[in-house]
Amino acid sequence: MLKQKRQKTFMKNLVRCLGLLKALALALLVLASVITPSVLANQSKTSTTLDSTTTLQSIIANGHRSLANRERDKYRHPAETLEFFGLRPNMTVVELWPGNGWYTEILAPFLADKGQLIVTNFAPNDSKQPSVIFQQKLALAFQQKLEANPEVFGKVKVAQIHPPKELTLAPDNSVDMVVTFRNIHNWVSAGYADQVYAVAYKALKPGGILGVEEHRAKPGTSLEESIKTGYMSEDGVIAAVEKAGFKLVSKSEINANPKDTKDYPSGVWTLPPTLRQGQNDRERFLAIGESDRMTLKFIKPKIAVKSRTSDSN
Repeated sequence: MLKQKRQKTFMKNLVRCLGLLKALALALLVLASVITPSVLANQSKTSTTLDSTTTLQSIIANGHRSLANRERDKYRHPAETLEFFGLRPNMTVVELWPGNGWYTEILAPFLADKGQLIVTNFAPNDSKQPSVIFQQKLALAFQQKLEANPEVFGKVKVAQIHPPKELTLAPDNSVDMVVTFRNIHNWVSAGYADQVYAVAYKALKPGGILGVEEHRAKPGTSLEESIKTGYMSEDGVIAAVEKAGFKLVSKSEINANPKDTKDYPSGVWTLPPTLRQGQNDRERFLAIGESDRMTLKFIKPKIAVKSRTSDSN
């Protein structure tokens, strides 16, 4: 009799244990269904690690870039532009006047492992001039952007400048490529474009590349009109850059926009992304898109090799 009671007690306990095991298994199953999406999300993030093994196209499509910045790709053609310049992942590259870092978001991860990205940023300045105050706000915002995302920007070097007094970019003959996007009109307006070309030339190695993208004026546009509208003469830009010692290698129509009539009340800033006219004719300007732009590739000539005749004398 006692033995039967013990068997019944054992069976009851066994049933309870089995019930607890089932409940535990069900709980684990539910927990797994909750955890899996976040794990997959983390795996997705690691699968898009930004390094020099990633193609330009992959970096450009990556989620570290804001939707607003990616929306501009159809106007700016970043992959095609950088490939035209000859960008490679093992280069040392200087980006002049990066603004809010639109191109920095692409260049930094592409160069992080095998190369080096150097960006300019304005040195602290306590001047009360409106233009300097504006520059300082841009400089602070850009520096904060770099510091906020070390995974993307952690290896970027910053060259602090105070043009035209301080314009050192890098040691002489140490850089493979210098790039500038839509800055020349500002340099010309400020009166130090020639100095920027000169320091870029000094920083580049012989055979190094200067890549230029700039708003393009109608042929015959005067310098005064260019300063007013932001559209620069292509011939004038080429002449000024070559005056600094560079040689034009090639032109590209990658960033051309035949819809741009270049005759707006607020110059190039009438068009997106600035849209300075506000709601006035906004849809028309959006339909035109961003400005018509020249895309130019220059080289710093290599030192001439002595001829055989001169060697034999």
